[in-house]
Amino acid sequence: MDVQVLLAERVRAAIVKAFGAEHSGAEPAVHRSSFADYQADAALRLAKPLKKPPLELAKTLAQNLDTSGLCEPSGVTVSPPGFVNFTLGRAFLESALASVARDERAGVPRVAAPATVVIDYSGPNMAKEMHVGHIRSTVIGDALARTLGFLGQRVVPQNHVGDWGTPFGMLLEHLEDLGADRAASELSMGSLNQFYQAARQKFDGDPAFAERARQRVVLLQSGDEQTLARWRTFVGASLRYFSTLYRRLGVLLTDEDVRGESFYNSMLPDVAADLERQGVARVDAGALCVFFDEFKGKDGAPVPLIVQKSDGGFGYAATDLAAIRFRTSELSATRLLYVTGAPQQQHFAMVFATAKRAGFLPPAARAEHVMFGSILGPDKKMFKTRSGENVKLADLLDEAVARAEKAVREKNPDLDPGEARRVAEDVGIGALKYADLSSDRIKDYVFDWDRMLAFEGNTGPYLQYAHARICSIARKAAEAGIVVTDATPLVLATEPERKLALELGMLEPVLALVERTLEPHKLCGYLFDLASAFTSFYESSPVLRAEDEATRASRLLLCQITKNVLGLGLGLRGMAAPKRM
Repeated sequence: MDVQVLLAERVRAAIVKAFGAEHSGAEPAVHRSSFADYQADAALRLAKPLKKPPLELAKTLAQNLDTSGLCEPSGVTVSPPGFVNFTLGRAFLESALASVARDERAGVPRVAAPATVVIDYSGPNMAKEMHVGHIRSTVIGDALARTLGFLGQRVVPQNHVGDWGTPFGMLLEHLEDLGADRAASELSMGSLNQFYQAARQKFDGDPAFAERARQRVVLLQSGDEQTLARWRTFVGASLRYFSTLYRRLGVLLTDEDVRGESFYNSMLPDVAADLERQGVARVDAGALCVFFDEFKGKDGAPVPLIVQKSDGGFGYAATDLAAIRFRTSELSATRLLYVTGAPQQQHFAMVFATAKRAGFLPPAARAEHVMFGSILGPDKKMFKTRSGENVKLADLLDEAVARAEKAVREKNPDLDPGEARRVAEDVGIGALKYADLSSDRIKDYVFDWDRMLAFEGNTGPYLQYAHARICSIARKAAEAGIVVTDATPLVLATEPERKLALELGMLEPVLALVERTLEPHKLCGYLFDLASAFTSFYESSPVLRAEDEATRASRLLLCQITKNVLGLGLGLRGMAAPKRM
């Protein structure tokens, strides 16, 4: 139910009727308003080309508007300096909301022409354990994958992991030194950091080991089968570790979505040759580079994108270009999303520009850098442990659940211990994810346990508690033998009921906005507004103790629709929707 689109169509028709077809392209500029349900700013935009006062144009527009079926005759007003205000009719709202009640998708249609969208996210390094710095890419990418997939797009997740290169020489040589049994035991314990640190210590302190490690890199890159077998052992252990964290974090990524640097390794020479053959790249100081007029350093000299280094090795740019070519040609992607930190902005801008020049990114396809800011500690510096180390993601999840369990037990001491633990897992993990997703992704945010686990304000626990509260109402209704169906008549007789209905009708345009802007916090803001509208309705409008049977049934159905939309929204955030809290 996208009321905004319906009103925009009516305003556009009124513009043509009042001012002529030559103004058919004028923007209706319809949006929600605090002065009415919706507002159109079209008259303000038309004032300059028509050379008339906007208030006069707004009155003319209102006179030519056909809002039959949407608003009552008194539902269209004009206000200075040139706004046209719309108050939706009760019959329209009741009918529209009834259609939402009958639809498991809450009135949100699938796109008519699906696109293939590749989303590159998470991207941990197989040589190390995941830490707090990986959570933003993983959570934001997963939320976008869920949202675009729900809307009907063909989503192809890609986990571009670091599984190739020089560090693997020392890791594989350390694996060799330990022997198969001990290496398998150490890797199965999941402490990749300790394994990496032990290998690094030997590399830095033992010249003989360092030389063997360098030779191991040569063997790896040349395809030596014994070395590749050891490499697969290490990769397998890493994937098991990642999968455990992904399952606990509740993200969609699987082993099938992994395409690491190694996957593209054999493609790199051809990518470089293709760029040079087309004249997109040229050799400069022994390295194959791409130059741009728009990318310059502090000295004003062009900053090159280095595809192949002077020693013949390939860098990240070559791998990223190979990935773009593969994703557009083999995966048929027409939209490529790269969910990585803001510091990589220039790198991806240069990679995308190179891909366009080379034809790897055809005109029908587009690549977008979904950049995000950093997670900061209370001191407004990068969030780390007290000793200055990166916070391990596994430890962060453990602490979130432990803190959530304490909060849940305080909120509901009667919960069975086993259920309290399950709820704590849902609430703790959900609180972490929601704190990240509810922040404007491009901005840094301060990590604050107290705020993210609060049951008030724009937090995950607040939304989950609202869902659980509605489930409680439904249980009590069932115990009393009260049954409502999708066919139960809806009666929006009070202002809180009406405001809740308006919010319930906003899901479709909000999801369309998230798809267009790739800003997950827009959906979080909507869910918070919806939960707040429900709280206002519930506190002012008795449900189970309503004055008559029809009102009680209508309000119960309104609760049920709200629960469904909240549950759907939480699911699109990758969060659980608890029935009890």
